[in-house]
Amino acid sequence: MNQDKAVMALAALAQDTRLSVFRLLIKAGPDGMIAGALADAVAVPPSTMSHHLAKLEQAGLVLSWRTSRLIHYAADYAGVQALLTFLMADCCQGDPRACADLLSAIVCDRVGVGACS
Repeated sequence: MNQDKAVMALAALAQDTRLSVFRLLIKAGPDGMIAGALADAVAVPPSTMSHHLAKLEQAGLVLSWRTSRLIHYAADYAGVQALLTFLMADCCQGDPRACADLLSAIVCDRVGVGACS
C-alpha cells in the first residue's frame, strides 16, 4: 500500500457511520452482512448506507457480492492487513520487542486480560 491509498482508507474511516459499519463488518467475519441489516444496525436509510459502503469499498476496506436480490458486504481483510502493515512498517525504529508488545496488547484485548496475565 502506498501513502495515497492509506490516506484514502483512513479518510473513509474518519466518519462516524462508516467507522461503525466497518467495525460491524470486522465482527461479522468473512460471511459479512447484507446491506439492509447494516442500515438497520446503524439506523440510517438504505440509500445513505449505499453511499457509505461505496466509500469503504473504494478505499479497499470492504468487499461486496450479490446473491439473488441481496447485496452482501464483508471486510476486505487483505485491504485491512495492507493498511495496518503500512501504518506499522517502521514501528519503533525496528525494535522487535516494542512491536511485539504492541501486537500482544491487541491480542490480549481481543482474547481477554486473563489470557495474557
